[in-house]
Formats: sequence, structure tokens, C-alpha cells
Amino acid sequence: MTRSTLIRAAWMVALMVALSAASTLAQPRKGAGPGMPRYDTSTEVTLKGTVDEVQPHQARSGGTGTHLAFKTESGVMDVHVGPTNWLSEKKYEFAKGDQLEIVGSKVTVDGKDAFLAREIRKGGATMTLRDASGKPVWSGGPKS
Repeated sequence: MTRSTLIRAAWMVALMVALSAASTLAQPRKGAGPGMPRYDTSTEVTLKGTVDEVQPHQARSGGTGTHLAFKTESGVMDVHVGPTNWLSEKKYEFAKGDQLEIVGSKVTVDGKDAFLAREIRKGGATMTLRDASGKPVWSGGPKS
């Protein structure tokens, strides 16, 4: 191969790498999308109450998430639990009437009050959804 052929081949490889990187960066992010709040440990509280409804919710990442309409003494709260497929793999199940204790962060989503669950206690079982800093365990955090 001549020197000019090698230089041309190197430029072609560099161009393919650059185009591949640009394509990858243009893909939508998984997880919290634009407008989705981060878990805030300073707003963490424990809620006690009853599941009024289990609600599948189309996530901004394209998957399906599980929300609970959770009835407490102060009203009904929209609780964001986690990805439905991950909850199914863990055998975390919820039904109307379940008595729960939920540790999580009070946040605002699309102008409405919501609650990001970190830990859910049901009967004698504890379901860990996020680590102590609020990082979701389904995104590579500690396993429960």
C-alpha cells in the first residue's frame, strides 16, 4: 500500500468512528428523561397507607413503569415505583387494598405532587428500589 492509500484509509476509519459516535449520542436516554425529577434525600419521608390502584404508566424512556395511587391520611399520592418488567423479575407485586409503608422522596412531576419510592415494606418483606442516595437499583445499583 502506498502512503496516500494508508492516509485515505485512516481518514475513512476516523470518519466512520465520528459518525458512529454522533449516532450513539443522538439516541434517547434511558431512565430519567427531560423534566423527570431526581431523587432528593432532603425531601425523604415515610408514608403509610393503602394501595387504591396499581397503574401501568408509559415511561419517557419507552418502557412501562408501575405507579401506585396510594391513599394516606392526607390524601392520595402518585407513587412512582419502578420499571414494570424489573418489578416482575423481582416478584414485587401490588394489589388494591395492600397495606404498605413507603420510604421515598416527595417531588413534582409535570406540575403535580408525586413520590419516588426508595423502599416499600409489605407485611414482613422489604423491597429495595433505590440505594440510600436514591439511585435506582435497576440501573446497576446494589442488588436486593
